[in-house]
Amino acid sequence: MKTKTLFATALACLFAAQSACATEAPRVIERNGRHALLVDGKPFLILGAQVHNSSNYPEALKAVWPAINDLKANTVLVPVAWEQVEPEEGRFDFSFVDTLVKQARQQKKHLVLLWFATWKNTSAQYTPAWVKLAPQRFPAMLDHDGKPSYCLSPFGTETLKADKRAFVALMAHLKKLDSTERTVLMVQVENEVGTYGLVRDFAPAAQAAFEQPVPAAVLAHKKPVAAPAGTWRDVYGDYADEYFHAWAIARYIGDIAAAGRATYDLPMYVNNALRNPLEQPPKPWNKDFASGGPTHDVIDIYKAAAPALDIVSPDIYNAESEQVNANLRLFQRADNALWVPEISNAAIYSRYLYAILGRGALGVSPFGIDYFNYSNFPLGATSTDREMVEPFARVYRMFQPVQRQWAQWAFDGRTRGAAEGDDRKPQTLEFPGWVAKLSYREWQFGESSWKSTDKLPAGTEQPGGGVAIAQIADDEFLVLGQRTRVRLEPLPGQNGMMLRAEQGRFDDKGRWVMERVWNGDQVDYGLNLPAEPVMLKVTMGRPAKP
Repeated sequence: MKTKTLFATALACLFAAQSACATEAPRVIERNGRHALLVDGKPFLILGAQVHNSSNYPEALKAVWPAINDLKANTVLVPVAWEQVEPEEGRFDFSFVDTLVKQARQQKKHLVLLWFATWKNTSAQYTPAWVKLAPQRFPAMLDHDGKPSYCLSPFGTETLKADKRAFVALMAHLKKLDSTERTVLMVQVENEVGTYGLVRDFAPAAQAAFEQPVPAAVLAHKKPVAAPAGTWRDVYGDYADEYFHAWAIARYIGDIAAAGRATYDLPMYVNNALRNPLEQPPKPWNKDFASGGPTHDVIDIYKAAAPALDIVSPDIYNAESEQVNANLRLFQRADNALWVPEISNAAIYSRYLYAILGRGALGVSPFGIDYFNYSNFPLGATSTDREMVEPFARVYRMFQPVQRQWAQWAFDGRTRGAAEGDDRKPQTLEFPGWVAKLSYREWQFGESSWKSTDKLPAGTEQPGGGVAIAQIADDEFLVLGQRTRVRLEPLPGQNGMMLRAEQGRFDDKGRWVMERVWNGDQVDYGLNLPAEPVMLKVTMGRPAKP
């Protein structure tokens, strides 16, 4: 298809009337190993923002919306706590949910709700008081010596029953409140589950299950280690305890998710505190991560035990570029969409938004985006005002005007992205027929090989470059980025050249508005994206054959 025709068709699809599918429920779909979140029947890109844990009250929302609007986010991730909606057993209060949804609509934002219940960061702190005060009815895990853990047991039948009842009530309320306007796009079930310091539950019910044969669904998903069948120890050897715990927790969450979806069918996912992705193959648990959580090595077990969950998602709080890139690779699978519901709000993480959205993620969401005077440093930023928001807002401003079309391009496999690595080394992004060569810490004019100066550009003391590129037609690209030199070239053995590079933007009708043409000094040494992000539409060409 010719370049102009393809590009025009894509934009027409983006801004076509959506009345026919305006009430279609959000859902996650897969095609050729790529995924999309459909909203109103079309791919949607989540430019998200997760508020602090204690910003889930009506009065607290006053500090939320200014930060969300400064960020240019289109979706807000907000906790809904079990203790909040069922303060007394059997009496439900969804007044905060009503207020939240109403204000989100006024602000023209979508929502993702986070169900903080049996487990939040592995603990029971968000359960109602009537749960906390009844340990016989709602038991904790037990260690080898029978001592209770801080973590509620996934074999607590009354705990599961009560949590599920509350979650179903929430989903029933959402269906009544939102099934027409579809403000809420997804629901997270529990939060960063697993157990620190204890590999699994050793209570009698748990031990009896551990000694049973591994379920067939697990064997079909997770490759045996020691034997093709048998008990957990028989099949998985030194990994048996942590794999069993992952199955127990996943089954518990999956039961809750399935009941919720039977009431109101929205996409659902789990998030997790990560283990070291560079340890390959992963070693057995040694008190070095939350055992039983949905870490990359047990995604298969979660898929087997909790088919009602659409996605297993990573929460990114280690800024080491090698770890970030490894986690993105490990969580983006043909059976698992990449969705990053939490990433640190420290400025150095903002460059990763280009890599995440460029590689086809459903979206990304920095954590702690509100103007509540709280900082989770050293995991996040020290500032709690607009200074905290601005590094991420610069990136979102690039994606915001083309968000729906970017989601479609990503679903079509047309996007790539990269973030400057800690080693500051060059990188490449390959496209059909072309390659983008990336380099960093470059002056806008000249070649670093000239060695005409040892001085480095101001502001490059820490890695901060990033670029996302969409191949919008065979020989046409949309380039978004900052602090990166981009050279678009034909693949080896082929001929080609850049014909035109336009800096511009999309207007509110999806039309490209050219602001200037880059040429001469601005392209002689590549496309040098400045500290303030820019958007370029680049047309390549191939000379006619003689």
